Amino acid sequence: MGPLTPEQWEELLTSCKQSASHLEMRDWYSADDEKERFERFLAVGRRDHAAEYPERRSWLDLIRRVTSAGVRVRRARIVSEPVSKYIAFEWHGAGPSIESGEELRWLPRRLASGIALPGNDFWLLDERRAMFNHFSGDGKPLGQDVTDDPATVELCRAAFEAVWKHAIPHHEYQI
Repeated sequence: MGPLTPEQWEELLTSCKQSASHLEMRDWYSADDEKERFERFLAVGRRDHAAEYPERRSWLDLIRRVTSAGVRVRRARIVSEPVSKYIAFEWHGAGPSIESGEELRWLPRRLASGIALPGNDFWLLDERRAMFNHFSGDGKPLGQDVTDDPATVELCRAAFEAVWKHAIPHHEYQI
């Protein structure tokens, strides 16, 4: 499957009734829709949330709508330390997502060695479906695969919960 359209993302997340959990394990992503924001961050060392809002609005509105409907949205990131410039960009940009209702935690990679992890980033949807995100070596999104296979879903559920248990809440994690 190729990359999801914004409409497909919306349909996927709004179909959740209880939870949407996202595990990210890469230190670098190269999404075209973030390129200008990332370059601005590199130039000034901070994020201007007000200036970025028009570019992020549809995603933030979607998260707000989903969490307002009672769906718990969690994101955990496994990161190498010291963090990459991209992870610093993500950390500095987390505020609006958290304000929209998303919960966020960070797990230093050195603390993840005892956790069995799937080979790809994923979304776990209502703990019954897993969607894997695939990336090229340089971080470009290649597409997604969705599965309802019980063993794969259980692997993702167990991995996410183990990471979440050991991860540091955003407001406590310092880069």
